[in-house]
Amino acid sequence: MVKHVILWKLKEEVAGEMKERVLREMKENLEALVGKVPGLTELKIVITPLASSNADVMLDSTLENEEALKGYQSHPDHVAVANTYVRPYTEVRLCMDYLTK
Repeated sequence: MVKHVILWKLKEEVAGEMKERVLREMKENLEALVGKVPGLTELKIVITPLASSNADVMLDSTLENEEALKGYQSHPDHVAVANTYVRPYTEVRLCMDYLTK
């Protein structure tokens, strides 16, 4: 199994009601990829970080293997969600992928 973890920081101008909408749409649309992307077995979005955090959103996903991760990254549904609900609103992205037992 492969874990694919992303941390995002939103752009400063994403605030107030817009921030609430953006976070809700990111969560709903990213989590909806499970069952659509082959090999993606679990995906959780955290949008309620503690005040001590310096990231606004965390994606924690599990994929069957490294090939599934490669497929996920280029899958049309994933690309559409990223281009519509994530990239326009984020300024920083950190990624860590690792193998689990």
